Order: sequence, then C-alpha cells, then structure tokens
Amino acid sequence: MSAAARLQQLWYGPAWRSLPLWPLSWIFGLLVFARTSLYRIGILRRVWIGAPVVVVGNLTVGGTGKTPVAAWLARELTRRGRRVGVVLRGYGARHRGSARTVEPGDDPLEVGDEALLHARNGPHVVVIGADRTAAARLAEERGAEIVVSDDGLQHLRLGRDFEIVVVDAVRGFGNGCLLPAGPLREPAGRLERADAVVLTRRGSGDASPVHPSGPFVAEARLSPGNAVNLLTGERRELAHFRGRRVHAVAGVGNPQAFFDALRDAGLDFAEHPLPDHAPIDHLAQPFPDDASVLMTEKDAVKCLAYARAGWWYVEFELGMERETARDLIALVLESAGLTGAGVNLG
Repeated sequence: MSAAARLQQLWYGPAWRSLPLWPLSWIFGLLVFARTSLYRIGILRRVWIGAPVVVVGNLTVGGTGKTPVAAWLARELTRRGRRVGVVLRGYGARHRGSARTVEPGDDPLEVGDEALLHARNGPHVVVIGADRTAAARLAEERGAEIVVSDDGLQHLRLGRDFEIVVVDAVRGFGNGCLLPAGPLREPAGRLERADAVVLTRRGSGDASPVHPSGPFVAEARLSPGNAVNLLTGERRELAHFRGRRVHAVAGVGNPQAFFDALRDAGLDFAEHPLPDHAPIDHLAQPFPDDASVLMTEKDAVKCLAYARAGWWYVEFELGMERETARDLIALVLESAGLTGAGVNLG
C-alpha cells in the first residue's frame, strides 16, 4: 500500500488513530489562525486585480470534485457571454517560472494535467503560476472579464469577490482533524465564511454528516457518461465493457470515487490507484499492451502521446438542479458586478 493510501486510511478512519499527530495539528492550527488574523486586521494585505475573482476551493487535501466544479462554472459563465480566465497553481508541472498561459497542445508535463484539461475543454484563458495573483493579472491582461481560480481558497493574498467551497458529500471532513492528523487544511467552521458550498457525490456511498448552514448550499452529482478512446475519439457506453475484464487507472485525489462509479455501472475491473497528478508510466504499466484500460480524463491528457488502442477515458458530467444552478450563477454574477443587460441567467 502506498504512503498516500495509508494517509487516506488514517484521515478517514477514527480520530483516535491519529492521536500521536495531534500536537502537530495544534501547531498547524495556530499557524493557520495567525496567518488568517494577519490578513483580517490588515497587516498582510490582499491584492485585488481589475477583474472580479471567484475562488473554487476546498478545506481538505485530496479529491472533492473541485476541478469539475470550476470547469462547470467557467463553462456556464462563458455560455452567458462572459470571457472567462481560469487560473491554477499548476501542480505536477515542470514550469516553475512566472505566470504563463496554457494552450490545448501544451506538454502536460510542462503545464500540469488540470491546467491542460481546462485548456482542452473550454475557450477560456488558462494561466498557471505559483503566485495566483500574478496569474489572475495575466488572465485579465489576456482579456478575461471574470477569473475563476481552481483551488486557492487558502491563497489569501489573492482578493476574491466570491468563494465556493467544494465538499465531498460522502467523505466529508474525515476524522475532523487538521493536518497532519487529518485531511483538513482549515477548521470546518471556515464553511460559514464562504459564499457558497457545493456538496459533490460520485459513485456509491452514504451521505456524510456535513450539513452546512449559512451560505448558499448546492448539491451536485458527478455521473459517468461515455468512454472516449484516446487514439480515435470513438465514444462507447460503459455498458460495452460489462462482462469484460478491464483495468481502471486513477491518478486523482480520491481514486476510490472513480472506481465506485465504474462499479456502480456494472463493470468488473482491476484497480490501479495512483497518487494525485502521478504520471502513467507506459514502460512499466501493470497491464498488457492489448488490455482495455479505463481512466479519468485528467489522467488521459498525460498519456496521449503514447496511448494504446484499448485506452479510454470516462467522461463525467456534473449535474445540478436547474433552479439551484441558476441561483448559484446569479449570485456569482451579482457579486462580480456583471448582472447588466445582455447577461443570460437561464
């Protein structure tokens, strides 16, 4: 079992198992409180760019569906006639310099899988950079009317007009402890200061006891759609793979959610969980050359150059009740000051 998998077991098990790490969590909590306080009283200052900024982030380490929510928001804003910029840190990327734009044909090793995914799936301006404020400025310079920050809830230097916190409705906040004893980057009470909370579900599992109050709350389900061949672009329903022995690969924050979704679709497969952003080593692959392999789209963008005929990625659609989605977009546009004439809120 990998170190990442062992941490997941620790964080999402009983809190007493992480007891030896509690003192470190208390120190971490004090640092978080001190840093937040410095921004709150103005000793450390937030930087506001000319365009409005919406931050889509989470309180936990690992996959909550944050990137799909950010991508959905960017598409919805674009559909309403807005020029959108998407900014990311660029985790897993070799690029370490100043902020730079990302194009659909860029090398995933250079710019990172999530950034390339955004660039390939929308007409947005996509910018990566460790300094998200500089990245947001560059997006604005390239024509963005509104900037969506994929992650960055804890990047307090970047001024924001609207915050969306994404929470996995099944896993919740795990054992409720701060890092390193638990998965929390900030105390769960941070939800009350957000403008909206999106509870995501993917695959099976009972809902968690997370019941946020105060901010706008939306529920969203990430449902698997077709499988898309990496080489040909051919689409097949997941039912095509039923009764076959296939391999499933997931290098995301919560691989089990992907596997649960495939299992709910009636598939039998061998699981190959990988750490988040991990490359798929085609020279040391744990499956035969002629195997049928299903992976996430985030993994697919990393291995297009050496994909084989039987490699497919699974499309996931983020579904939200129409009225809830309309209300959330309206809140975002209102906070951004973009509710003027010509904006379609349908």
